[in-house]
Amino acid sequence: MTVFRRLCHFLILIAAAAAFFPADGKCAVVQDIRLGTQSGSVVRVVIDLSEKVDFKIFPLTNPDRIVIDLPATTFGVKESALPKADYLNKLRLGKTDSQAGRVVLELNRGAIIKKSFILAPQSGFQWRLVVDLELMAKTDGLKQVTQEWYDNSVAEEKKPAKQTEEQSKVKPLIVLDPGHGGKDPGAIGVSGVYEKHLTLAMAKQLKALLEQTGRYRVKLTRDTDIFIALYARRRYARSVNADLFISLHADSIRKPETRGLSVYTLSETASDKEAEKLAESENKVDLIAGIDLSGETQEVTDILIDLARRETNNHSSYFAEKLMTEIRKEITVLPNSHRFAGFAVLKSPDVPSVLIEMGYLSNKEEEKLLRQASYREKLAKATVHAIDSYFAEKHKANFN
Repeated sequence: MTVFRRLCHFLILIAAAAAFFPADGKCAVVQDIRLGTQSGSVVRVVIDLSEKVDFKIFPLTNPDRIVIDLPATTFGVKESALPKADYLNKLRLGKTDSQAGRVVLELNRGAIIKKSFILAPQSGFQWRLVVDLELMAKTDGLKQVTQEWYDNSVAEEKKPAKQTEEQSKVKPLIVLDPGHGGKDPGAIGVSGVYEKHLTLAMAKQLKALLEQTGRYRVKLTRDTDIFIALYARRRYARSVNADLFISLHADSIRKPETRGLSVYTLSETASDKEAEKLAESENKVDLIAGIDLSGETQEVTDILIDLARRETNNHSSYFAEKLMTEIRKEITVLPNSHRFAGFAVLKSPDVPSVLIEMGYLSNKEEEKLLRQASYREKLAKATVHAIDSYFAEKHKANFN
């Protein structure tokens, strides 16, 4: 072999290694994969890692499977040593074309990816990737939803229409979001009632009351039993220039004695992470309130997105407090009833948003109440009073 060929061979090996290992030289190692049960039909997949990693998770069909891609990752555990479960046909390890580590869960039933997140080292564990799956009946197929629902990245959002001066004088637009739908039933109550049916019933009652006041325009993200991806719900609210977004849900837990309503707004941590992703997006046009950021520097973009989101979060929290004040007069609520989380539907940078957990379907008494139109009417009326108060104060602040 000539010196030239040896040099070429050496350079090719270096290039291959560079493609496989990250720039800082650290390559995460999958040390173990564990399976556990959460509540009801929810199972938890835990991947123990030596380093923090980025990840993508998405479904595939034929056969039904959940795929987890881990860039710059190798496996320190053998496939033969992986755990088994009655809902798994097989748990496989592999590599993608780009040499990312891949974990594949072949399922014998459909599943919904409820949430996925990274845990920092604590309690004797190193880094952990946690994925919660809600298993469906064996007859149901895997959810056919867009990959963006599970992706860590931010998909390009439909640009909100720019408001004219005339449009700004019209009645406030409220978007109501009945949670779940279609093949995704949500929580299942002790009597067998589906969360998706209760949230739709509640949304329709609230819509009717709001329209009766003559003060608001109201739209629903769904008015039939159909499935809509989480990010599509928030994108819809932005595309119609919603002034307020309310997502309706009901909860379930293993403790049947637990009951009470709660309201969620976006946490600061979740807000910061989403703002960072938005700032990294290549298409910066109309990211916030019709403002074109494509000609701005990264620093200016970061500042404007941060300011917009902080203002939106403030409005969301203000409305949540109004809401809890009114609801508390009529309905049992949880301690610390105003809570914070990183729900995807709450992450619009310019639409104040709240998520109402109307109660626990795992509690026999509360489930019975939520099935009653008269009880939902009480909740709807309290919500209308809170909306009236919110927009009255907002109008007063704008006028002054």
